[in-house]
Amino acid sequence: MQMGDFADRDGTIWFDGRLVPWREAQTHVMNQGLHYGATVFEGERTYGGRIFRLTEHTERLIASARAMGYELPYSCGEIELATMQAIKASGLRDGYVRPFAWPGSRYMDLLIRDNEIHLAIAVWGVRAGPDESTRRRGLRLQLSEGRRPDDATLPGAAKSAASWAIGGVVREAAVRAGFDDAIMLNPQGNLAGTTGANLFLGIDGALHTPLPKGYIDGITRRTVIDLMKRRGIEVIERDIAPGEIDSIREAFITGTAAEVTPVTRIGNRSLSIGTFTRKATADYHDLVRSEGELIN
Repeated sequence: MQMGDFADRDGTIWFDGRLVPWREAQTHVMNQGLHYGATVFEGERTYGGRIFRLTEHTERLIASARAMGYELPYSCGEIELATMQAIKASGLRDGYVRPFAWPGSRYMDLLIRDNEIHLAIAVWGVRAGPDESTRRRGLRLQLSEGRRPDDATLPGAAKSAASWAIGGVVREAAVRAGFDDAIMLNPQGNLAGTTGANLFLGIDGALHTPLPKGYIDGITRRTVIDLMKRRGIEVIERDIAPGEIDSIREAFITGTAAEVTPVTRIGNRSLSIGTFTRKATADYHDLVRSEGELIN
């Protein structure tokens, strides 16, 4: 993901129905999304003038807002059209797309009620997938004791600021300990995924992935499962206990930003970049550049 000062750059942002200069896309600091974690968001990618799985991402954005207690003031079709407008205005054929929504400043308490709902869509240039050094070296993951909350506490299927903040705390601790990221546990104490991506493990000749309990069932995750099944590879979705780490032969993570990124260390256990990882990487690379809605 490209870094830098995201408040100070050229370009435009689609904001509440119109394109505005990037630096002028502002909202009041006294809003419920900022104060109470009610912001919802998506991460989408464009490849060579195509946007991958736009409808799935847009439907999930709407569902995330609903899970957090509010409705977006736009239909799925209207958000897709706005996304296309934002991408075209950016002039980028390869980039990252961030639609996000939040309740405004009408109230300052936990109840959203009839607060105004804002929607913005930003697009910026970003290199596809992990950088070359990460592809070669792989990720080093700490096995964290941090847990994703139960769905009765916080909707795990929603991409919300509240949910991602939990992962942020865990990842900060992992980086301070010398890792790149961490594997979190689900509410039952089994493996969930990393702080912002889904996890796949090569065990006994099959590909295993944790059931998305208390955690998001990623669009990239579902795509990779389908790709591997097309190859005749057995994919098993199940509860995976932390004690099974010693049985793992290879591992990778999936996500819109991560694409398919190899894992070469979990705790003290070193792993090789294996056949499953290479096949998933190649197949996903080809798919996202051949499928997707043309930006016109």
